[in-house]
Amino acid sequence: MRKTKIICTLGPSTEDTNVMKQLMLEGMNVARFNFSHGDYKSHLANLKKIEKLRKELDLPIATLLDTKGPEIRIGNFKDHKVSLEKDQLFTLTTRDIEGDEHQVSVSYKDIINDVHKGDRVLIDDGLVELEIQNISETDILCKVLNEGTISDHKGVNVPGVDLTMPFISQKDYEDILFGIENGYDFVAASFTRTAEDILEIRKIFQEKKCKTMNIIAKIENMQGVNNIEEIIRVSDGIMIARGDMGVEIPLEDVPVIQKEIIKKARDAGKQVITATQMLDSMIKNPRPTRAEATDVANAIYDGTSAIMLSGETAAGLYPVEALKTMVKIAIRTEQDIDYKGRFEAGKYQVKGNITNAISHATCTTALDLNAAAIITVTKLGGTARMVSKYRPSCPIIGGSPNEYVCRQLNLSWGVIPVKLENQEKTDDLFDHAVDSVMKKGFLKQGDLTVITAGLPLGVPGTTNLIKVHIAGHILLKGHGVNKMSATANLCVCKNAAELKTYFKTGDIIVVRETDNAMMEQLKEAGGIITEDGDQNSHAAIVGLTLDIPVIIGAEQATSILKNGSYVSMDSDKGVVCSTS
Repeated sequence: MRKTKIICTLGPSTEDTNVMKQLMLEGMNVARFNFSHGDYKSHLANLKKIEKLRKELDLPIATLLDTKGPEIRIGNFKDHKVSLEKDQLFTLTTRDIEGDEHQVSVSYKDIINDVHKGDRVLIDDGLVELEIQNISETDILCKVLNEGTISDHKGVNVPGVDLTMPFISQKDYEDILFGIENGYDFVAASFTRTAEDILEIRKIFQEKKCKTMNIIAKIENMQGVNNIEEIIRVSDGIMIARGDMGVEIPLEDVPVIQKEIIKKARDAGKQVITATQMLDSMIKNPRPTRAEATDVANAIYDGTSAIMLSGETAAGLYPVEALKTMVKIAIRTEQDIDYKGRFEAGKYQVKGNITNAISHATCTTALDLNAAAIITVTKLGGTARMVSKYRPSCPIIGGSPNEYVCRQLNLSWGVIPVKLENQEKTDDLFDHAVDSVMKKGFLKQGDLTVITAGLPLGVPGTTNLIKVHIAGHILLKGHGVNKMSATANLCVCKNAAELKTYFKTGDIIVVRETDNAMMEQLKEAGGIITEDGDQNSHAAIVGLTLDIPVIIGAEQATSILKNGSYVSMDSDKGVVCSTS
């Protein structure tokens, strides 16, 4: 089962409901709405489709609102575009003018106060680079460093300059309100520079009494990189937006920064998304380049929580194929990672923090016992996210009574969200959690699980409990001879004569002990359970010879187990469980 989550950006290529449905079925965990494009009508229409489909398919697909963010753009040109020559002079002005080959207006009027002579200015993601020669009250005179053509409304970047422009524009404020009103699960804050930027959004949440949206800080410039630790501390997750980052930061630094941010976010137990240009060529081509496939894989090797498709699904010719390709790369890469080895070799800071210590101990216990899964019972998702931090090799089941929490957990590495009903008693809650997970098909009878929770539920930072639990109703225990399992009807007999009379091919035979008189039936059996506990017994030897599951030493098996009952036996764990 894939552990790394995938975000798909919606757009013109995904407007068709069937395409959206395919994305959900092929592995999309989170749907991204890019508010730099589109209007409220189109976003709301796509949101309603997502809501309808996730209910129809019973999939906890989360929704992410990506803000436009604080950005600078040039204005309009008289002829919509101009060609600039190397070494010519070109003016950026705060005056509202119609642009030409000599000057153009800029949207941020206080840029005059932020920049200095000698600073570089990049237009259209660095297509044209300018160097500031002189600054007046309204104009910034620049020298063109390379020729190029620029057109209306292209973006402006000023590398190395800490701009003082407001973080939340009027548009972003209205977009965030739209997200609150319509129940989005995440807001991705573009061009996050400091912790104060994230706290501004939290103030809006507080004013509007919003308690169900998480904030993902998008790191896109050097200011955000320099303040990454304080940003991680106040946000719910991080997105490494490598597109704009690569404009302002030297390209050779981006891979190093990516690795550093992933590690810091993981250490803090926060979700981290690697984004932008991952399979960029698939916007036009049915297959990615080898370098793109390697890029996706390397992000997974680094330990990213999620990987993201942008234009590939939003505006590409092959949106579903791009997702399928990313899924294949993720699964193959994860197969190559020794998660057990990484966990055992990891140097984790768990001292002085109960939640960290319990979560780490949960993963250690699951590893030592070869658990089928870790089940976290969590009201707000904190317990599951903290366990996810340690990247255990087994699946993490995130059980929560809150649907929005289940959707948010769908972004967390390795977490499978399962909706639970509220229970008054702790034991009832754990039993209900295991039953719910089994009904979803994530566990089978006899599977060993490690359950962790924070009691009382709903109080952040109270992860304080670990319980080892065998899934299903265990009828009896014995000693397994081999590592096999079977599910079939029981044939409980006292001797060979009864066995010959009542046995049907495929039955699990239950007797005190076996002998050669039973060989005809033993050869056709689905499994063998005996009360005799001798490891060199007839039943043990027959089971190994015939390669069928055998449990020996099952005390009072012929009395406890009922003839004709349909059960599951696991000779690896030595348990017999009821299937009802």
